[in-house]
Amino acid sequence: MRTDLQRSLRRSPIDPGKLTSFQRTLMTTDGMVTEMLEAYFWERIGVVKLFQDDYALEHSLPALECEQGERVLDRRIYLRGRMSHLNRIYAESMIAVDRLPKDIHEGLLKGQKPIGLLIQENRLETFREILGCGREPAEELAEAFRVGSEDFLLSRTYRVMAGGQAIMLITEKFPELEAA
Repeated sequence: MRTDLQRSLRRSPIDPGKLTSFQRTLMTTDGMVTEMLEAYFWERIGVVKLFQDDYALEHSLPALECEQGERVLDRRIYLRGRMSHLNRIYAESMIAVDRLPKDIHEGLLKGQKPIGLLIQENRLETFREILGCGREPAEELAEAFRVGSEDFLLSRTYRVMAGGQAIMLITEKFPELEAA
């Protein structure tokens, strides 16, 4: 297993041996999550934008290697099944706008494509570094995932690098109990 993944799992309260194969795959992948969801649930997955704002940082953001005043795109979405209408993943992204190719930035602002697909279509070479994984009560996301507020979500946070620079910091959350 990769060093970054081993490190994040050691620091987390999650026992990988107690996860389903699919949950372990989601927690450890550095590939395109949308394609994995489509293959597993056998349906197309769409992006539902909940919030998006482009602004200058008031404070530095070390995990994204951004200083105060740098522009970021703060984006929150669901990856939702197009037939089932079930939310499969909730994602929060902080994106260093000035480090992105123009087409990817415009695609994020105006389109409905997942980040991974935009990266692939624009042939941007990237590396993903998993920074941490966790487990937390669903609370305000419970209704969106059709679980109880006391049920748990699994999460992972990773950094996307391109050209030796951090370009994105992404946290993905999904139910510990899988929806059918």
